[in-house]
Amino acid sequence: MTSDDQPVLVFDSGIGGLTVLREARVLMPERRFVYVADDAGFPYGGWAEEDLRDRIVRVFADLLHDHDPALCIVACNTAFTVAGAALRAAYPDMTFVGTVPAIKPAAERTRSGQVSVLATPGTVRRDYTRDLIQSFATQCHVTLVGSPRLARMAEAYMRGLPVSDEAVAAEIAPCFVDSGGARTDIVVLGCTHYPFMANVFRRLAPWPVDWLDPAEAIARRARSLLPRRADALHPAEDDTALFTGGTPDFATRRLMNSFGLKVV
Repeated sequence: MTSDDQPVLVFDSGIGGLTVLREARVLMPERRFVYVADDAGFPYGGWAEEDLRDRIVRVFADLLHDHDPALCIVACNTAFTVAGAALRAAYPDMTFVGTVPAIKPAAERTRSGQVSVLATPGTVRRDYTRDLIQSFATQCHVTLVGSPRLARMAEAYMRGLPVSDEAVAAEIAPCFVDSGGARTDIVVLGCTHYPFMANVFRRLAPWPVDWLDPAEAIARRARSLLPRRADALHPAEDDTALFTGGTPDFATRRLMNSFGLKVV
């Protein structure tokens, strides 16, 4: 059983999970949130799968002990596709809500049959992602685009640092496929960092597409797993953010504060 004063823990490799936090707060105003950025391990794309799985399971041991959350949202596609099963096995009493590429809804919505998944190299190469395609999108042509640079660009963009239009355009260009007159009409944002740059993507896209952001669906799933309170008042205690790499730089602290998060 969970209690009303237990927080919801939102975990990501960096600051991308703020897109999920934003939606979760709307649906769960009565809950306190703890945001965790594993910046000491960022970016996850370069890790060997077994090493990354072990790291994430180990980091959660301390997080669960220190914060006793009601529920954990793993707001990172790579983290969940690599370590979701291991987390549930290691901590069977905890509820984990995962993040996976929104391939099923994309396959249901596409009209052209051309769908792209814009993700990190780690997410693209996982069997988990290919299994989703096999299960839900066999009637579509799915283009997997593993961008090695876009997560870092999104982190810089959110911190207010300059990001080159040309560099962003080069990263998203492989998403746009025109085959026999059937053009990509949906791009799945397979990394929680990417929705922060959605307006940039729209501006630089060679033609309009639906950029599919999974954040709201993740938040709805978390909401469904926790009891509702009639008096949906936010606790007096602050929502907090912590970084596994220690105290973040000024720009990052300012960003956290703008999201109403106290860096601890």
